[in-house]
Amino acid sequence: MLLLETLRTAEDGTIPGPLLAELTALHASNRAFYTLSGDFPDPDDIRPEQVNAALALELANPDVEILLARDAAPDRAGHRDDTPPPDGTRPLDGTLPLVGIVITLAHHPDPADPDPWIGLLLVDAAAQRRGHGRRLAALVEKRLRQAGRTAVRLAALDNNPGALTFWTSLGYEIIAHRADRQRGRPCTVLRKHLAPEGATPPA
Repeated sequence: MLLLETLRTAEDGTIPGPLLAELTALHASNRAFYTLSGDFPDPDDIRPEQVNAALALELANPDVEILLARDAAPDRAGHRDDTPPPDGTRPLDGTLPLVGIVITLAHHPDPADPDPWIGLLLVDAAAQRRGHGRRLAALVEKRLRQAGRTAVRLAALDNNPGALTFWTSLGYEIIAHRADRQRGRPCTVLRKHLAPEGATPPA
């Protein structure tokens, strides 16, 4: 079971040390992805100050939300926290292992684009192949539905075919091919209609 936490920085805009260490480890574990994306100067040496700067830049946009996913699976003693609030979030306390991060954008800069975006969904490499990515995507989609949004978009790098396979397997459909706004990298844009919870899918 995954629980989502909203990332909150200190008053000076920095990420608390223990949490920053967790986030740095998560990013560093995804060396293959960052080799493709070029988001960090050296994917073999991702440093805390680089992660802090990257996330601070994201949070400078008031439409951005950063969500952290923690694993609430039972521990060896059989204990678990299975009483999250209805929206799937809980106060950040760092007592459960961090297994993923999602960055969402409520409003795209293009006024012709009415949909929210998933800017990043990343699962710790040591926790991959366990279904966390699918569960994390489902939680984000649920939050968007609860906020009244009817669709969501994202962009997959063209040099990362695994990402395209992942998202299309979740029902996302290709709607465009274009360079991303941040770095001009070739991307495939995907969109998914968010049917209301409980709605019967079309036959």
